[in-house]
Amino acid sequence: MIAVARLAILVGIAGLIPFIGLLAGLFFMPQYSVALLGYFYLYSAGILAFMAGVYWPIAMQLDNCCYPLSPLMTMLLSQVFFVAAGIGLLLPVSGQIVLYTIAYLALYLVDARWMKVYWPAWYLRLRLVLTSVVLVCQLTAAAWFLLLHTAH
Repeated sequence: MIAVARLAILVGIAGLIPFIGLLAGLFFMPQYSVALLGYFYLYSAGILAFMAGVYWPIAMQLDNCCYPLSPLMTMLLSQVFFVAAGIGLLLPVSGQIVLYTIAYLALYLVDARWMKVYWPAWYLRLRLVLTSVVLVCQLTAAAWFLLLHTAH
């Protein structure tokens, strides 16, 4: 039987493959850049929404507790990140760049600041690594887009 930590690490790392692969596609298959960038942000939205979903079951377990966040605040955080993921899909690429970069950073900061009491230490270390890679991918996609559009 595989341990939860190992499975989470494996799934987390596997979840980086589309970020990195789609980003690589921008550089190696520029003729498909519009579609690849669209898929990159679609995947960004899906993962952000998925990650936002972890707050919902925590909120239900908190019941009448209020430390470090109340159940209401935890559920609201879940919805803020979920809605941000969906709204991002409606924005032009320049808006997606800003929204998803800030949202991924904010999601990690919420976990590290207010939700850390609910996570095992290994999870926060994993989240730091995964979030760092995702942020590098987001910033690289942003740089690629800005360079492409300022070069003309």
